[in-house]
Order: sequence, then structure tokens, then C-alpha cells
Amino acid sequence: MLILSRKLGQSIIIQPDIELTVLDVRGETVKIGINAPKTVKIYRQELLADIAQTNQEAGLTQQAPTPDTLKALDALLPQRPATTGQASAAAEQV
Repeated sequence: MLILSRKLGQSIIIQPDIELTVLDVRGETVKIGINAPKTVKIYRQELLADIAQTNQEAGLTQQAPTPDTLKALDALLPQRPATTGQASAAAEQV
């Protein structure tokens, strides 16, 4: 982690198009301005942590489904119509 000291009005350039500026300091609160392209996503760390916790509690993990889960989901789907080769083979057995 890089640690820098900045005074009111001073900036830090992260990339040529991303600039952080100290706008105000009051007690333990520092107001920071971020100048960046709209394509750069900027999140507060505590907000991301809350979202991750909520998703985990809701069971919305990013893990791949297990084979058992896939079998259970497949059982819920309606049966697919037989392909031409399977249909003719089934007709011959009748």
C-alpha cells in the first residue's frame, strides 16, 4: 500500500485520466473529489462489503453449479421433443 500525505487542495494522479483531490478536512472526516472518466466504476469500500454480504446471505454466490444441482434443474425442465433420428427409431419399435 502506498501512503501519501496531502494538504487541502492537493491532488494525486492515479492514471493520466484519474485524479483525487482533497476538498475539505473537518476533524476525522476528509472530503475527496474524484475526477475520472464515466467508464471508471468507483465504489465506497464499505458499500461493496455490504453488497457482498447480502449476496452471500441470499445464496447468490459466483460458484459453478454442482452436477447434482444441474440434474435437479434438468428434471424440472419439460421433456424435449425427440430429434429426427430418435423419432424414427421410436416409430420402428412400435
